[in-house]
Amino acid sequence: MTVLSTREKLAILSDAAKYDASCASSGAGGRDSLKSRGIGSTEGMGICHSYAPDGRCISLLKILLTNFCIYDCSYCINRSSSNVRRARFTVDEVVRLTMDFYKRNYIEGLFLSSGVIRSPDETMTEMVEVARRLRLDEKFGGYIHLKTIPEASAELVEKAGLYADRLSINVELPTDEGVKRLAPEKRPETIRVSMAKLRSKIEEKAEPTLRTKTRERFAPGGQSTQMIVGADATSDAGILKTSARLYGSYQLRRVYYSAFSPIPDASSALPLRKPPLMREHRLYQADWLMRFYGFEQGEILDGTPDGMLDLEIDPKLAWALRNRASFPLDVNRADKERLLRIPGLGTRAVERILETRRFKRLRLEDVGRLCQSITKVRPFIVADGWSPGAATDAARLREAIAPKPRQLELFR
Repeated sequence: MTVLSTREKLAILSDAAKYDASCASSGAGGRDSLKSRGIGSTEGMGICHSYAPDGRCISLLKILLTNFCIYDCSYCINRSSSNVRRARFTVDEVVRLTMDFYKRNYIEGLFLSSGVIRSPDETMTEMVEVARRLRLDEKFGGYIHLKTIPEASAELVEKAGLYADRLSINVELPTDEGVKRLAPEKRPETIRVSMAKLRSKIEEKAEPTLRTKTRERFAPGGQSTQMIVGADATSDAGILKTSARLYGSYQLRRVYYSAFSPIPDASSALPLRKPPLMREHRLYQADWLMRFYGFEQGEILDGTPDGMLDLEIDPKLAWALRNRASFPLDVNRADKERLLRIPGLGTRAVERILETRRFKRLRLEDVGRLCQSITKVRPFIVADGWSPGAATDAARLREAIAPKPRQLELFR
């Protein structure tokens, strides 16, 4: 076997990690190296969280420990039968890369995932050792996210939580049937048991101890998961139903959605074309409606014939157009829960409206100053001196407020 340089391994294993979307560092507790006399921090001067337009975090060193894998999941580019170039980092190489990149201010932390080589426990042992050495030997105070392996022992996962800011376990696909068909070597029930155990451990460590009255630091960023969108025929309604169940059952911080990408030598069970990237974006928007806007999963797509999100308009506007009887709402009298349902008003805008109306009655121009665009808001609200009249029920309301198609440009 050809001996690869660290640079060549980095090229292979960073590219192999690009399909993993669940790498954002939001929600992690503050960790400051000034107290430990080490290096790195998750807060303070010099630490910057950068995100791509689709929400992916780009401020972490995001790599696989190895892209060798004993599993043969149909949708995975690193499956055992795939004809890809393979590489494997040593623990020393990952630790050195992380420290070197951080010192050059390229990154704020590490996102480490891996294919499964030989056994889940052997792979997990090496990942935990990377985190342990960064924390204890290098005194690294930056962010660490470990992608844990469901089949690994509970003892290894517990050790991972001591050193990592966030742990994640992928559910892979929205339905058990999809997992059994496209990843027959993986067991959905094993994944759920692992997530439940991790939730219990996080809750246990969050309780103050009787002796010290302090809380043990254990994965303060919680746990997250990721599912692939478009590899099977599951509708958006089915995907959101799974997400709602995961949030409720395992107290996840985030569910990430990754649009399926066709891979070389793919199984005939997979679609030939990838789903529109806008579908992934709409799922994230619908996810936020459940998490921050008070929407129940079932009502987001209630009334749609195919259970799919509209790709042309955002889910809240689509819901409002299907439920026009709920509008218009008086911005000077409606409660917070109802204001959050007005298209075009985000959580910050609603908070500003509630704060401002304590001192004055709001006019349309006042609302316009508090939100990004009044065009989408205007047909759904009543304000001092403003009523939309028949505009709320207009047959062509969608055309009037939906984003206009625009020609893509080669040069800007």
